[in-house]
Amino acid sequence: MQDEPVFQSRLPFLPWMDPRTARLPGILPVEVDDWLAVDDAFAGQMALRDRLIDQAEPRVHALLPEGRPAADELYARVLDRLTRTPGYAVGPTAVLRPDGVEVPLGPAMPLRTLGRLVQEDLCLLEAGEGGEHRLTGAILCFPASWTLAQKLGRGLLGIHEPVPPYDEGLARRVQRLFDAIRPEQPLWRMNYLTYDDWALHQPRREGEKRPRPEGHFFVRCERQCLLRLPETRAVVFSIHTYVVKADTLSPAEQAALREAVH
Repeated sequence: MQDEPVFQSRLPFLPWMDPRTARLPGILPVEVDDWLAVDDAFAGQMALRDRLIDQAEPRVHALLPEGRPAADELYARVLDRLTRTPGYAVGPTAVLRPDGVEVPLGPAMPLRTLGRLVQEDLCLLEAGEGGEHRLTGAILCFPASWTLAQKLGRGLLGIHEPVPPYDEGLARRVQRLFDAIRPEQPLWRMNYLTYDDWALHQPRREGEKRPRPEGHFFVRCERQCLLRLPETRAVVFSIHTYVVKADTLSPAEQAALREAVH
């Protein structure tokens, strides 16, 4: 579905170069409500998001009935944020994006609408029986080797299956982290992957292997934020995806990345 590459000109942060983020889970506090971002790939990414939501909605959008209150709260939260975001014009029935595209407001489909307004993919995780957070809804246009339909309704450990570093010990640490998130203090981390192709939409089912990169031609990073909604207490997991050409990194940065991913 992605007809041509969409790149950022530069990564805003190199997580493998910073000791705070190089090792799991690599969590840092979000500063000045900076959990949504607009970058130089906005127009290209949003055009692709529009096409995916229009032509492949069952692959990129899902919401369980129990997730609807949290989706409504997130919808209101994002629209309020966009009223203070340069480049957006929020009206009573539509939002004008920074790329000049007008998006009709659709509170009946909150996550679907938000998927056309911001670059971030948005996942809702809510505490279920036993306290484990479950995925109750998402708009996921740019998956990196997972599928929304397969993970919907699962808890944190099931969502990350079969990621090798994500064992029961790490799952307990992450669950404690989720329990401790405060509405007034979102958190963020950033992962790093190397790819031989530039496609943003890369769904894969469990057991389906991603080809291992040989040339490290492209670097894909996700800035992942964790935000507690104050009313429903759901945790929003936002994913801002960056794809850059490897040659945007210095030789030393490339060497450190190769060492980190092997």
